[in-house]
Amino acid sequence: MPDIEQLRVPLPPLEEQRRIADFLDGETARMDALGSRLKQFDRDVREREAAVLSSLLNADASSPSDDLPLGWSWTPLMHLTDPMRQIMYGIVLPGPDVVDGVPIVKGGDVAANRLTREALKRTTHEIEAGYARSRLKGGDLVIAIRGSVGDIAVVPDELTGANLTQDAARISIDATIDSNWIRLVLQSPLVEHQIKERVTGATIKGINIWDLKRISVPTPKLYEQQKLAQEASGTVNTHEALRSRVLRHHTLLAERRQTLIAAAVTGQFDVFTASGRNVTEGVAV
Repeated sequence: MPDIEQLRVPLPPLEEQRRIADFLDGETARMDALGSRLKQFDRDVREREAAVLSSLLNADASSPSDDLPLGWSWTPLMHLTDPMRQIMYGIVLPGPDVVDGVPIVKGGDVAANRLTREALKRTTHEIEAGYARSRLKGGDLVIAIRGSVGDIAVVPDELTGANLTQDAARISIDATIDSNWIRLVLQSPLVEHQIKERVTGATIKGINIWDLKRISVPTPKLYEQQKLAQEASGTVNTHEALRSRVLRHHTLLAERRQTLIAAAVTGQFDVFTASGRNVTEGVAV
């Protein structure tokens, strides 16, 4: 309370307060409208990407009971992985972070794109030794199975020998399957929907390994996997670039909003002569 009582607020006359508030209402309304358009654009991009992936990778099937094109089949995910390195999660109790330990991938690391040796926390070699079966290799996929369920990333070569926690699972692709194709198909609408349908839990949501292994994947022949993966990669890369631009514009808009409010309420400019016409410059849909 003593700290709060010491706070000081710049207080202009009432008439000036009203002028500043009216000015900010108008300018922030413009910013909010642009922010809404940015959000809608982002939703449109995601919908277009989902439609393309559904057509290319799911053969427009809406459920595992639908018929597939000639040469395709419904395949449980566990039959698309290396039989010697099954789908599994890792260390249950990794303990505190240690400087010279073994890097471990958590579910949140997948969502935050933190798959580097510098970014990951580490467990002791003694704890990790009990989970040798869940060690990672470059090229493996890791999928978040707790929290942000379904987020997927490719393990870089530098993390060969790293491990997992119980919040993430390793998917080691069989040599007869195109790894780029399976990475994309796991993010396609039909497969993503199956994963979400199997999520359980009230406080911490997750999918168990038994269910994950049995996700049905629409599977073409290898040569077609490679062809479709190449086509889908182009679409995904384009849409990711668009979403990245939208995120940058959102960030820029939020920064300008805060700067404008701070300048107005602290008297850094006169709202009679100032104009907010440049506050959205460079931020567009």
